[in-house]
Amino acid sequence: MNVTVIGSASAVSPEERALRDLYLEHGPALYAYVLRMLGGDTHRTEDVIQETLMRCWNKRNLVDTEGMAVRPWMFRVARNLVIDAHRTRMARPLEVSGATWLSELGTKADDNEQILSSIVVHDALRALTPAHREVLRETFFADRSTQEAADTLGVPQGTVKSRVYYALRCLRSALEERGVRPEERGPA
Repeated sequence: MNVTVIGSASAVSPEERALRDLYLEHGPALYAYVLRMLGGDTHRTEDVIQETLMRCWNKRNLVDTEGMAVRPWMFRVARNLVIDAHRTRMARPLEVSGATWLSELGTKADDNEQILSSIVVHDALRALTPAHREVLRETFFADRSTQEAADTLGVPQGTVKSRVYYALRCLRSALEERGVRPEERGPA
């Protein structure tokens, strides 16, 4: 089966060879220009380049003739295509994929659930020893580094690290006793 693609090296007509040469000469610069305009979206960039070349093909504007430079015309056409696509997207309502709206609904917990969760966590924290509660308060709730927490508590930094480790283990156990299950984790 012998297939000749427009603009390919085996193209028969001079117009087809001219389109190929036009792409080889101006394609990389046009691609970089459109890619910057589209913020790095390679798929849309390729679509714009293809449409620009098709317009060159339809207009038979494949070579520099009669004082008309093809390159600026191609850049203008590509720019206009990007602007038109942007305006079209802004005129339509926001497109929502099937997974997006469903995941957004699942991430918002209602107030009752948040209140119940905070009660369970507060109860689990009360099950910890005072030293473990104290180290968690200084590191997680006060957002201090282990060195800052060590200075505040008056203990060595290594002690803070080990207390945090064991406090989190105890907190996890206390939460599991209260029916809270850890989230499933992927492969480590």
